[in-house]
Amino acid sequence: MNQDRLMADVIALAADGGRNVGSPGHRRARKYIAERLTDLGATPYAGDSFVLPYGPDGSSFANVVATIPGSVPEMPSILLGAHFDTCGDIPGADDNAAAVAILLGVANSMRGQERDRSIVFAFFDAEELPNFLQPTMGSIRFYEDQRTGPVHAAIILDLVGHDVPVPGLEDLLFITGAESDPGLDAAIRQSEPEAGLRTVPTLNSYVGDLSDQHVFRKNERPYLLLTCGRWEHYHASTDTPDILNMSKIEAMANYVITLTELLSDSILDGPFNGNETLSTEIYFLEKNVMPTLRSLGMSLPLTTRADIDRLVTLLMSRFGL
Repeated sequence: MNQDRLMADVIALAADGGRNVGSPGHRRARKYIAERLTDLGATPYAGDSFVLPYGPDGSSFANVVATIPGSVPEMPSILLGAHFDTCGDIPGADDNAAAVAILLGVANSMRGQERDRSIVFAFFDAEELPNFLQPTMGSIRFYEDQRTGPVHAAIILDLVGHDVPVPGLEDLLFITGAESDPGLDAAIRQSEPEAGLRTVPTLNSYVGDLSDQHVFRKNERPYLLLTCGRWEHYHASTDTPDILNMSKIEAMANYVITLTELLSDSILDGPFNGNETLSTEIYFLEKNVMPTLRSLGMSLPLTTRADIDRLVTLLMSRFGL
């Protein structure tokens, strides 16, 4: 993965006063993503255009969706998703240009490779307020109106470009949704990332539906949300490319490739929300989080769900995660 290429995509998307729905920057971002997908040799998901408009006037809203076809098109696809709009006229480098850049990088790395299952790259519109969880939200419209086939699993990226604001834990990546299918645990355990990125699987219920995983959870499809959480630059004018950790972003792109390949070969046949993730959560917490917390004087037992509940409450209250 090329850090310069990743940063070039972030800069291009973060320029020109934000990507608020209906703004000039919003239209430019939509056009930019479609042009990059053309350059990468991806295939439009439906019809002859990557741009899939929706809404009353057919122009204000549009998802941008591509596919890298597999050799067995009837197999349910893996969907990789990230929203491209911003909350107001802000640069939105971390929220969510970094995730868009990662998916473009993943598409570039995966093109030309032989695989049975198709990979869908969905750049969703209108994730931010006032459209969040409303009928105009791009991921909802995609799933309900634009989707042409079943989804094997969805991997959603949001707020993935920054250091976690806890000393010693800056390289963490939180993963929610493993509880949605018993087949997800093994993939997460097998896909431990390269140096510069440490993963922390946790329950989606601890944070709620923060992003486009919502529609997949509601429709009982296996899903994962990858995020570094909220921080001081969230929805702020200071969310600019210079504050991103590009090494972490590169490691995350490589991790998404590995995770996608593992999920492509995984059996995900439910039952939905039938996976008890406690042992996996404890394994990664003990490996990636607790040594640092104990060095900071926070010595907590970690054997039961109640122990994790207390840890999550402590982290959210002390560090604002």
